[in-house]
Amino acid sequence: MLFRFEATGTLWIRDDWPEVLGGHFQTVLAVRVAGSVAGQFAFVEERREATLPLNAPGRLTWMSFVRLGAEHILGGPDHLLFLAALLALARGWWTTVTIVTGFTVAHSLTLSLAVLGWVDVPSRLVEPLIAVSIVWVAVENLVARAPAGRRGLAAVLFGLVHGLGFAGGLMELGLPHEALIRALLGFNIGVELGQIAFVVVVLPVLVWLAKRRRFSGLPKALSAIVALFGVVWFVERIL
Repeated sequence: MLFRFEATGTLWIRDDWPEVLGGHFQTVLAVRVAGSVAGQFAFVEERREATLPLNAPGRLTWMSFVRLGAEHILGGPDHLLFLAALLALARGWWTTVTIVTGFTVAHSLTLSLAVLGWVDVPSRLVEPLIAVSIVWVAVENLVARAPAGRRGLAAVLFGLVHGLGFAGGLMELGLPHEALIRALLGFNIGVELGQIAFVVVVLPVLVWLAKRRRFSGLPKALSAIVALFGVVWFVERIL
């Protein structure tokens, strides 16, 4: 979302769009003062309000794009649940690294192509496809005999779709051409850092619980919950 206006003082904004468009919706705000980007925000569930002093605009730095990328993935439950479903049956760090690397390479590719204008896929197609990817992987966990063996391929194929979703969050800032490369690199690194943080924190807990007899069915239960969320998001997004 992009606002352009001339003003002084302090800008206060509250994001209520998710109450209208559904919990999957995420607002990205860029504020321009005197033709320069003074600030940008990615609103997440825990932070729906923001303030910005308009009489002291700052310049978007490389680190601000890193922060925006991290906030985008950590504030996007669809991407995180897809990762959780991908890794629900993973056992061992090598399998995990293979899956995460495939997902990273794939979404970095389409993110770059979309931001540079070489690929243009409407969000009305991308967002339902992201929901389909979540349902597909989660249901595969439930019904396939050996889904872990195909996880690398799923991570790459669906990673291409998720990269287009990441690109939407960056392109909405309306950045000038000269800032695209800096923004692309910083945003992509931020996405990877957020992804790594999620995997490092969540995966060991899942593996530890799954090894306990009482929680041995946790991967299946988690997959069923993820599939349900994916179906709900798919219906919301096609409507």
